[in-house]
Amino acid sequence: MRGIPGVQVTIPTFLSLAQPQIGTLHPYVPGKPPERLERELGVSGAIKLASNENPLGCGEAARDAFQRCAADLARYPDGGGFALREAIAAHHHLDPLQVTLGNGSNDVLDLVARTFLGPGLESVYSEHAFAVYPIATQTVGATARVAPAHAFGHDLNAIAALIGARTRVIWIANPNNPTGTWLAAEPLRAFLSALPPTCLCVVDEAYFDYVAAPDYPDCSTWLSAFPNLIVTRTFAKVHGLAALRVGYGLSHPGIADLLNRVRQPFNVNAPAQVAAIAALGDTAHLARSVAHNAREMGRLVAGIEALGLSHIPSVGNFLSVDLGRPAGPVDQALLRLGVICRPVGNYGLPNHLRISIGLARENDRLLAALAQVLSG
Repeated sequence: MRGIPGVQVTIPTFLSLAQPQIGTLHPYVPGKPPERLERELGVSGAIKLASNENPLGCGEAARDAFQRCAADLARYPDGGGFALREAIAAHHHLDPLQVTLGNGSNDVLDLVARTFLGPGLESVYSEHAFAVYPIATQTVGATARVAPAHAFGHDLNAIAALIGARTRVIWIANPNNPTGTWLAAEPLRAFLSALPPTCLCVVDEAYFDYVAAPDYPDCSTWLSAFPNLIVTRTFAKVHGLAALRVGYGLSHPGIADLLNRVRQPFNVNAPAQVAAIAALGDTAHLARSVAHNAREMGRLVAGIEALGLSHIPSVGNFLSVDLGRPAGPVDQALLRLGVICRPVGNYGLPNHLRISIGLARENDRLLAALAQVLSG
């Protein structure tokens, strides 16, 4: 575009055009893909234990359903996700009107923030909690209040102490990423019972299926008792559909109605919808995945302890290991050996390295590489 003769135009910076809270926002940093590591460092055969993926992949039923969609890629998906919402509702013994589909469960978290938070309002979450909570809060101009953790986990009393008149959303990850810590049913139910009706609580259960603790709650069964409760789940973890980005929220129909007003059309693609439906019914693959995780978690814990390292007890599909030193240099050394893990200094854990549970041979390689790095 040409300027007006004789008029000097000051071109603004893009930052000055953005909303003020965006300038200090730090984007989510995903795990490094193996092909990128191989390209950057010239290593070969890299393994990725950084993103809490299912090392067994998805089940055969989900893969077959995905492949059957290949002939219809020119068609838009069902924007309302009717069949998937019906399947999810049946799985949880709920009404489809209580289901909100997301492009991964992260999308649902963002929908909650865009629907219920904004300037002048607050959300509360724990120290060491999932990184999407502060991103979602800050993006919409709300204020985040962070409760100190207890033994690396959520301290419900500390969270409750931060709730005020401007609090609209509480974020609770159960179990939490990256620590693997979790809350039992009784204290969590008591916490929800004491919440003011103007405050919504999101219980993020992305790793729900991995937990074997007998007093771990299924909060999807509490929705009738707590109308201000939102439960989120994902198909990215135990179901092995991380590449398809499909998750969902469960809530009171009135909350779901509002979230679905904000939700972008076609946010869950057609192959993801049919693969997720198939995954819900594939109980055999789920059982194999859970059994593999339990077995390899035990082996990884034993190997870590044999190296003289401590860890945060975890009920997820990952383990956060205390290296007793800054994790960055150790992580860089592991990368040069073709092993990708996840330093979690951005979560306030500068000495910890989060390690996803991989295949047996991958876990063996990780332990050997870590021993080599630590020996200098």
